[in-house]
Amino acid sequence: MRVVLVTGSTSGIGAATALRFADAGDTVVFNSRRSVEAGEQLASQIPGSLYVQADIAKTDDCTRLINEVLEHYGQLDVLVNNAGTTKMIPHYDLEAASVDVWREIFEVNVFGTWSLSVAAMTTLRAAKGCIVNVSSVAGVRPTGSSIPYAASKAAVNHMTALLAKVVGPDVRVNAVAPGMIDTPWTANWDTIRARVSDLAPLKRTGTPSDVADVIVALASTPYVTGQVVCVDGGISLAT
Repeated sequence: MRVVLVTGSTSGIGAATALRFADAGDTVVFNSRRSVEAGEQLASQIPGSLYVQADIAKTDDCTRLINEVLEHYGQLDVLVNNAGTTKMIPHYDLEAASVDVWREIFEVNVFGTWSLSVAAMTTLRAAKGCIVNVSSVAGVRPTGSSIPYAASKAAVNHMTALLAKVVGPDVRVNAVAPGMIDTPWTANWDTIRARVSDLAPLKRTGTPSDVADVIVALASTPYVTGQVVCVDGGISLAT
């Protein structure tokens, strides 16, 4: 039985992913920076699971999060780096994309993902485990909620390949790159949702379960590493 840590897992893609692992018989650790009550409630519904509050943008929290998992279970087999943040800034509004905005987004999406991966690497090596990073189509195509966000996800994609190259054969590292997914984060993105439904070959936006399916598959496929899999209904083919 695997122990799986999913960051940012109290709603949306993270929650769907954690529940999908639990359905497969894995032991799940839920996490969030806020939403403590929601995390504890989710964990209480799944026997043997755990919720740990931690902010991955803080290196000390990353270390504490991994230590709490190890203290509770003695192992970690799968790390899903799902926690992320963004700012809605039109790409043409260069002044609004200040260095402070870049720093805030990169602290979570890039530095946090890196710090938690490094903190978990020793136990992942021992378990012959894996990492699945949650990136975005915005890191593959010139799109996304803002230029800093898109650049952060491009960094995650390249980090995925670089890590995979140096931590194999002990640890596999892959990423998923979701397109437009219906989550609380995108609840008000009606214009974008309509455009994706019109242009994407599959003629719909995605669900958190669509992404969770691919994350679980990547965590369970032993001969795949260094890959970024788009989960976007084909919209990247049309834009």
